[in-house]
Amino acid sequence: MQRYEYKVVPAPQKGTKAKGVKTPEGRFATSIEQLLNQMGQDGWEYQRAELLPSEERSGLTGSTTNWRNVLVFRRALAVEEDAQPEAPVQDDAPTPRPVPGPDEVLAKPPVAAPAPISEDVQDPPLTLKPSEATSEEDQPEKADQG
Repeated sequence: MQRYEYKVVPAPQKGTKAKGVKTPEGRFATSIEQLLNQMGQDGWEYQRAELLPSEERSGLTGSTTNWRNVLVFRRALAVEEDAQPEAPVQDDAPTPRPVPGPDEVLAKPPVAAPAPISEDVQDPPLTLKPSEATSEEDQPEKADQG
């Protein structure tokens, strides 16, 4: 089965000056012709022109619908003759694993609790006040405010 890729480009809005072309219609046709020839050189086949709505912001909260003319092109993707069916695209999603049933869960030995901590835990002090064990010499002197 043949596969294609598509390209959509905005249609020209005004004509291009060219030698011997005097009318606005002729200039516009020249613009279209140049675009079609340029895309054709790159391997794109013209399909059709479409007039499509485009919702755009207007002011702070409003929106308006503008109609846009676009040109649709396509080209065939290269397909190898002896190509195998394409492998699914790898993504970074984790691979699903089956959920164990009740028989599998009950058949496993229970997990042992971790061993208790052998050292006493020393909690930090709850206040920043100096302890009663410190001598008065180690504490800063208060200035007389009298």
